[in-house]
Amino acid sequence: MADSRFFLNAGPFTLQELCDHVGAKLSDDSNPDLVVKDVGSLEDAKGHEISFLDNKKYVSALANTSAGVCILEEKFAGKAPKGISLILTSKPYKAYALIAQKFYPSISASSSSIHATAVIAETATVGENCVLSAGVIVGNNVEIGDGCQLAPNVVIHDGCRVGENTSIGANATVEYSFIGDNCEIHSGVRIGNRGFGFAMEPDGYVNVPQLGRVIIGNNVEIGANSTIDRGAGPDTVIGDGTKIDNLVQIGHNVQIGKQCVIVAQSGVAGSSVLEDYVVMGAQSGINGHIKVETGARIAGKAGVMRSVEAGQSVAGAPAMPIKDFFRLCTIWQKQLKTKKGN
Repeated sequence: MADSRFFLNAGPFTLQELCDHVGAKLSDDSNPDLVVKDVGSLEDAKGHEISFLDNKKYVSALANTSAGVCILEEKFAGKAPKGISLILTSKPYKAYALIAQKFYPSISASSSSIHATAVIAETATVGENCVLSAGVIVGNNVEIGDGCQLAPNVVIHDGCRVGENTSIGANATVEYSFIGDNCEIHSGVRIGNRGFGFAMEPDGYVNVPQLGRVIIGNNVEIGANSTIDRGAGPDTVIGDGTKIDNLVQIGHNVQIGKQCVIVAQSGVAGSSVLEDYVVMGAQSGINGHIKVETGARIAGKAGVMRSVEAGQSVAGAPAMPIKDFFRLCTIWQKQLKTKKGN
C-alpha cells in the first residue's frame, strides 16, 4: 500500500468498475461486486487489493499470492489460486497502469494558489486554477495555461509559453521555449539553454549566437536534471508523447518525433533527427547530423556514428545491427577460449 503521507488514494472501487475502466472481462467465478481498496504486488497484496501478472517468470508468485484480484492473460488463469477474482486482458501491464492511475490520479489544481514570494511580471498571463509555489519567477510576456503547477524556485524566462495542465518541478528553468499541454517537467530540468556552438579558430573559439527556440509538444515527460539546448537557428523540437528519462542531454537543432523513449544518461548531439517511436537505451549516444528512422531501437551504451534505418535494432560502439554485434561477441569469446587452451 502506498504511503498516505505522499499519495492520495481515490478508492475504493468495485471490481466491475475497474474492469469496465480498462475494457477487459472478468473470469466466470469472479465477484463483480468485490470492493477493491488498493493496488499491490503479487507478493504483498492483501485480499482487498489488486495485482497483476505480466511476465511468466512470476507465475510462482501468482500461485502464492494473497491478492483478492489479479490482472493477467487468460492463458495464465489456471495458475491463479482458488478463490481469486481475475481481470482477463491481452495487455495486463497497461491495464494495471490504468487502474493504478484510477486509484492514484495525478494531483491537479482545483483553485489558484500563488505564494507570497512568487514574482510575476506585470505583462505575464497566468491561467485559472494554477499553483505557483514559493520562489517562482515568471518573466515578461510569459503565458501560462490553465491548471499548471510550478514547484518551488521554478524560473520561466521572458516570452516563454507553458500549455495547460503542465507541471514543472522544483528548481527547473525554462527559456526561449514553448511547452505544450499536459507535460511533466521534473526537478532541475534546464530547457532552452545556449546550444554548444562555436567556431574553432587557432587564436580562440568564437561563439555562434544560438537564435532558435525549444518547441515541446503535448504529453511530453522530461526527467530530473535533463537538459535541452535551444536551436542555433532552426528550433530544437520534441514531439508529442515523448518520454525523456533523468540526466539526458539533447543538443541544439535536434528534431525528436512523437512517442520516442530516451533512457537515462543518454545524449543526442546537435542537428540529429530521431523520427517517431525511436527507443534509446541507457547511456547510449547519437552522433551529430545523422538520422535515426522510425521505430529504430538503440541498445544501452551503444554509440551511433551513422544513420539507422527504420525498425532496425543496433548495439555496440560503433553501433552495428544487433545480430552482427552478438555474432562478434561470440567470435571474441571463441578466441578467448582458444588462447586459454594454448
